[in-house]
Amino acid sequence: MRIGEYPPQLTIVRTVAPEVVSPAAGVGSASSDELPSFLQQEISALSELGIGKPYIEAAAQRAIANGTSIEQELIASGLVEEKAYYAALARALRLPFVETVEDGAIVDSPSLDSQLIRPRMLRLTHSRHAPTIAIAPEAWRIGDIRSSIARLPGLKDSLAIASPSTMRKAVWRAGSARRVRDTIAGLFESQPRFSARVVFHGNQGFYTGVAASLLIAGLLVSQAVQLSLHVFLSLLYFAALLLRAGAVLQRKRRRRSSSLPGDGPLPIYTVMVALYREADIAGQLIATLKRLDWPASLLDIKLVCEADDIETIAALKAEKPGPQFEIIEVPPSQPRTKPKALTYALAGARGTYLAVYDAEDRPHPQQLREAHARFSSAPDNIACLQAPLVNANGRESWISALFSLEYSALFRSLLPMLATHRMPMPLGGTSNHFRTDILRAVGGWDPFNVTEDADLGMRLYRLGYRADVIRRQTVEDAPVTVGVWTRQRTRWFKGWLQTWLVMMRDPAALRREMGMRGFVVFQLLIGGMLLSSLAHPLILAFLVRSVIDMLAVPTDDLPLATRALFAIDFVNIVGSYATFLVLGTAAMIEHEKRHIGWRWMMVPFYWMLVSLAAWRAVFELRSNPFFWHKTPHVPVVRKS
Repeated sequence: MRIGEYPPQLTIVRTVAPEVVSPAAGVGSASSDELPSFLQQEISALSELGIGKPYIEAAAQRAIANGTSIEQELIASGLVEEKAYYAALARALRLPFVETVEDGAIVDSPSLDSQLIRPRMLRLTHSRHAPTIAIAPEAWRIGDIRSSIARLPGLKDSLAIASPSTMRKAVWRAGSARRVRDTIAGLFESQPRFSARVVFHGNQGFYTGVAASLLIAGLLVSQAVQLSLHVFLSLLYFAALLLRAGAVLQRKRRRRSSSLPGDGPLPIYTVMVALYREADIAGQLIATLKRLDWPASLLDIKLVCEADDIETIAALKAEKPGPQFEIIEVPPSQPRTKPKALTYALAGARGTYLAVYDAEDRPHPQQLREAHARFSSAPDNIACLQAPLVNANGRESWISALFSLEYSALFRSLLPMLATHRMPMPLGGTSNHFRTDILRAVGGWDPFNVTEDADLGMRLYRLGYRADVIRRQTVEDAPVTVGVWTRQRTRWFKGWLQTWLVMMRDPAALRREMGMRGFVVFQLLIGGMLLSSLAHPLILAFLVRSVIDMLAVPTDDLPLATRALFAIDFVNIVGSYATFLVLGTAAMIEHEKRHIGWRWMMVPFYWMLVSLAAWRAVFELRSNPFFWHKTPHVPVVRKS
């Protein structure tokens, strides 16, 4: 695995098999008869529009290799500007050209969203004259359209030409109110058992209150209750520790191929990035996404912004990102969360597969190709692939160093182990690759869950799907200050609490859906993580008190239970620190380890911060459950 920034001059040339290219080599020559009829018609139409023969021939080669059309390749390459191209089509057909669609000209309906995916026809209403049908015709159909107009002259008065981008923008605006409503309420109304909109569902609040009251009363009046609770929590803590320790032993056994797909047409790949107050990083993001090794004509990149985030939208537009990019503006509404923005944009996803990145991410250029190869060879129930996240700034502070250790342990050790054994896998918040049809079928992301990644990973498992991992990494940056880290980690813990509460609304049903092994792993992963973080300072306090007691009286005079609990808790604390270090460093390469340096000694302080964030999340879950703590990002160039 290569760690660090990818060189700006990196180019990846895809070799196309000779038998794929050879037909296109004859474009414009005698062998052009070998081309499919629609390509021959397209070449004729494009020549009529005045596009040069060399450009057509080069685009035809790419069209055959990618399974697209020549006009798609011309526009995607930037050689032909979309607006100018469709204006030329309008002139050739002697039809009006619609440059913009006025608000109110489109009547919204759920079926309208099909035009976000394949914009071909829109009915535009007018107050002063009859409706107009705006079309975005393919070049090879020009002859058919002319024939239809000649046969039915009245068509000319009701037809107009518009570009696909113009049609998409109009459809996004026309259906925005309905789409926001469906985004916010969709999962809650269709599958309420999966929605975190209600924090304590049904009797959960009542039982939680009763259990807390009985527990407090028991702790105050009975040492037996104290002892039983201590034993239970310590053993659960230890079991969660063993699960992570098992990942250390599994590392040497795993050998996963990272092959890329062979030659041949590729599917459309949607890439989504949710942005909020990210104007500073717009240039870096666009440059990074342009370096993805995937044909531009088959990329569907959605930059999803809040509509009132004027600065970010302006910064993205100033970069002139290209025809494969689309800026989607989400109408302001509560909750303001990343999963709400992603689910809103999901309506327009055109890809067979869909990847999610964060604004500061620098994914490996060939990550999409590896994901496609893995999906192609995997069973149909593999719904998601997780790429490893690697922090590039581990040397900046002790917080970023230990955060890098934590990410190494999670993405290069624990998650691969879970995937190998087909266990429930909490996804990372970025570099997830989905089968788009399955993502839609399970309801997308929960707009009310502030760790939508973990929630979606568990929901997929409940519904019979599985997740796997790939090897090509995404480089990003860890928080470098305690304040930023604490706010981010508080949100994570709050979301994990939401996920646990949602999953545990019906424990019996959950066990049936996940199976006993999956149910236990879920409890150790999510429940164990919450418990160990919340209990950590309490266990430390018990250890300190026990040491004081041991110094005051002979150890043999202490109750056996006290000595046994001391031993278990000591193993838990030391084991937590040791597992954290061993699991993280075992997956690192040498220069990453050098970045950690002496900072490993700060692990006990890091764990105390983890506990602080967990307790903050508990209280925030009650007072502000859906608030999203924004993590600020800075471009790599500015840092250097």
